Amino acid sequence: MSDFYNNDENNYNDYNNYEYKSEVTPQPKKPKNHTFLKVIAFLLCMGVAGAGSVQIYKFMDNSKFNMSEESKSDESSTPVSKIEDETKESDNKSEQPVPEPQNLPGLFDIASRTDSKYLPDIVDEIMPSVVGVSSTFEFTKQYSSWGWGFQQPESVTQEAVGTGTGIVMTEDGYIITNAHVIYDSSEEYHAGEAKAVSVLFSDKNEYDAKIIAYDVETDIAVLKIDETGFTPATFGNSDDLRVGELVIAVGNPLGFELFGSVTSGIVSALNREISINEKNMTLIQTDAAINSGNSGGPLLNSCGQVIGINSAKMSSSYASGTASIEGLGFAIPINDARTIIDDLINNGYVTGRPQIGITAVDIDEMYSSYLGLPMGIYVRSVAEGSAAEMAGLRTGDVIIGINDEAVTSMDELNAVKNQFKAGDTVTLKVYRDGEDIDIPLVLHDANAEMSVQKN
Repeated sequence: MSDFYNNDENNYNDYNNYEYKSEVTPQPKKPKNHTFLKVIAFLLCMGVAGAGSVQIYKFMDNSKFNMSEESKSDESSTPVSKIEDETKESDNKSEQPVPEPQNLPGLFDIASRTDSKYLPDIVDEIMPSVVGVSSTFEFTKQYSSWGWGFQQPESVTQEAVGTGTGIVMTEDGYIITNAHVIYDSSEEYHAGEAKAVSVLFSDKNEYDAKIIAYDVETDIAVLKIDETGFTPATFGNSDDLRVGELVIAVGNPLGFELFGSVTSGIVSALNREISINEKNMTLIQTDAAINSGNSGGPLLNSCGQVIGINSAKMSSSYASGTASIEGLGFAIPINDARTIIDDLINNGYVTGRPQIGITAVDIDEMYSSYLGLPMGIYVRSVAEGSAAEMAGLRTGDVIIGINDEAVTSMDELNAVKNQFKAGDTVTLKVYRDGEDIDIPLVLHDANAEMSVQKN
């Protein structure tokens, strides 16, 4: 625009400096102002150029940058109205709503079985089959007192009450729970079997219960109420469980004030081999909350079927000041418990459990050097009528192997022995009188060793 006015000024000066011969000097004509027309032309050019740029961009996008001279010419002559229409169309496309992402399934959806039930329905169905078990223990406490100038030992008999959970198994009052709920072997009390047991239902009805039998090795006990009309739980197949599957625990943590508490989690591991109170057990591991008082309660699958009996929880701290272990609960697989329960009801003990019939002590490296005997299991006594007596074992023998496998402790001997059943034959390698001998032994049924029957 500045160039336009400068040129006009030069023309105007040249016009005034021109010398006329006429007497009447005509007034010079004002130059015509074409600014408006030039602005319009400039805007039109810019409009065409801008529209051409839009079309070229679209074409380049469609043709992968392969653009010919002919297409350039066509685009440069595209009318403005067409460019505006296509621009509006492009804007409309960009304003179309973006579809929302689909809702992802929750944990209960991805962890449940295909035939799962609604969780509150599972709770409603199982609650009449979950009971609280109250056991009264009697124990003797020893202490010393001073009298007549010297200390005298005295004892006092006291009672303690423990609580746990049970599962109604039959309509006529059979209930299953953990053995440690009705049998105390703790170092503090060592009270043994409970002298009285009562059972509390979710409807607040309470009944006295009789101990039918219990097995401390598998931590299973069977109780009986002399009534009928109870609601038995539905039992499933623990062999069908998968790691990651949803499970629900029901029980009475910390006593009956929290009766019927429901927690959930997943199967953390299967066939987990752990030692509880010096008993080796194969259990279901879960992160569902299991606390003191939950023992003996049901572990359910997402169909509401009992697939485990809650038994233990690891909760000790690694070190002072650190958080306690959480999410490590364990349950007895119901398929393993079935055989035990049937034996306890029908026989009063667990059948088929192998027994040698000796009392013994381990000979470690230190005692081996001191006594001049090989490392192994020193036989201190042989039970009358036992498998050991019938095989010819003697007091003073040292068992150093079983079935060609060397053993140096009772734990190692029992680990091999328990791979067999009562009636199977094993071969013991025994050190006697300075030489090694092989003794065949037919394992007997340990019907009184670890099990108790109530009359």
